[in-house]
Amino acid sequence: MTHLSEIARRTPNKPAIIMAETGAAVNFEQFEAQCNQTAHLLRSLGLKRGDCVAALFDNGPEILELTAVAERAGLYIVAVSNRLTAAEVQYLVEDSGSRYLFTTGRLGTIVHALPDMLGSVGLFASEGGVAAYRDWKAEAAAFPTTPISDQSMGGLMLYSSGTTGRPKGIRRPLPDGPLTNPTALTPVFTRMFGANAAWTYLSPAPLYHAAPLGWAMEALRTGCTVVVMEKFDARGVLDAIARYSVNIAQFVPTHFVRLLKLTQEERAPYDLSSLRTVFHAAAPCPIPIKEAMLDWWGPIIHEYYSGTEGCGFTLIGPAEWRERQGSVGRALGCVIHICDEIGSPVPVGQDGQVFFSGGPVFEYHNDPEKTAESRHALGWATLGDIGHIDEDGYLYLTDRKSFTIITGGVNVYPQEIENILATHPLVEDVAVIGAPDEEMGERVVAVIQRASSSVSDDDAREALRAFCRSQLSGVKTPRQIDFVDELPRHPTGKLYKRLVRDRYWAKAEPAVDRPLSGP
Repeated sequence: MTHLSEIARRTPNKPAIIMAETGAAVNFEQFEAQCNQTAHLLRSLGLKRGDCVAALFDNGPEILELTAVAERAGLYIVAVSNRLTAAEVQYLVEDSGSRYLFTTGRLGTIVHALPDMLGSVGLFASEGGVAAYRDWKAEAAAFPTTPISDQSMGGLMLYSSGTTGRPKGIRRPLPDGPLTNPTALTPVFTRMFGANAAWTYLSPAPLYHAAPLGWAMEALRTGCTVVVMEKFDARGVLDAIARYSVNIAQFVPTHFVRLLKLTQEERAPYDLSSLRTVFHAAAPCPIPIKEAMLDWWGPIIHEYYSGTEGCGFTLIGPAEWRERQGSVGRALGCVIHICDEIGSPVPVGQDGQVFFSGGPVFEYHNDPEKTAESRHALGWATLGDIGHIDEDGYLYLTDRKSFTIITGGVNVYPQEIENILATHPLVEDVAVIGAPDEEMGERVVAVIQRASSSVSDDDAREALRAFCRSQLSGVKTPRQIDFVDELPRHPTGKLYKRLVRDRYWAKAEPAVDRPLSGP
């Protein structure tokens, strides 16, 4: 891997980051100089290797710059979602032990609430005139544009998105060795995805999340120009690909669903011929959705499975997926183990909890109990998912262990039902959960965000039940179908299913006339 300083020396005027909507850009020479100045600033504040800083930004160059600074100053960086409340931000900053918070006045009310909440934490804003915040850029500009004398590798300390409880920080040992050492993502990005310094990378997702931030940084380290979208928009994606001749991009299945809803007339004006590689993860992709995207964009769509914890990684290419539809691939740099509830290995093809061995070590910050729960007796680690492998070692995910519905003593995996319902034209979005049931223990409930249609709710329910019965056994067919205005999804596409489920367990009958909303 080439360090950013070498890329800046070779191609100083090449755009490092371009904002898709406005075309505003920073070149590699400017990016490198700004990173070095901020690294000097942080050293002047007394920050040393192993310390932590937090970053609260909207999508833009700042979060990428601060991450690049941490990676050369031996610091942990906590990327904080700009969709959180001030109290939630306070929890992440304090729980992580961050000594400084960097943010922007563009975020408005939340930024002004934090100074009274964070006590001894130092506060910087990326622009001047934000009350109680020091001016990051102005102070950094007083320092040299050359590297600090004690550069060392830093890393991300990201928090789980909280889909099953309060977010927990995921902390791994900082890497040793020179800054030019490859990361775990480097061989995937360059050798398997084919990326090189001549390519342009599109980032359509929030950069405070693990995958978008990690892959965008990998693109910069490779020498790619990174095109950043302020927020996802289906037509905006096509426009960005065509306008900036994008070669490689990362998506999640929810993005694919929204892209496929564009009509042929809406798709037609955009030239997508520059695309060479597309890859996705974050949630299982319904087979018909993946097939439709492959038919549209061609055999360039790769899929991987991992998590913020980084303890395991699988990968599958487009040709392999056509042969093994629904698989998330074979293990890369680790070994997969499928175990039953007492930790014993299960036969090939049988569902069980997915564990990994041989991958990077991690712990949940300030939560030894949760760390212990993620470990097998033999030291293997799990992300909490259920799945099976075939005779060739390809992994198929069924669902998360915590979302399994036990109805009448039978295990039902919501993801299978969701994947089917997601393909129905009446469905915009869907969550399947287990609700309390006196007779069965739990009943299968489908909570659906409807697509536009003149069909009445009662007729829609009957149509959706019939659709499920045609493809699923009776025990898997939802006994209850409720409609909501919107389901709570993280901007990366991950569903906050806990919020949906909690409403059904809090009382016998949910209030379904109000929209559900997530953090």
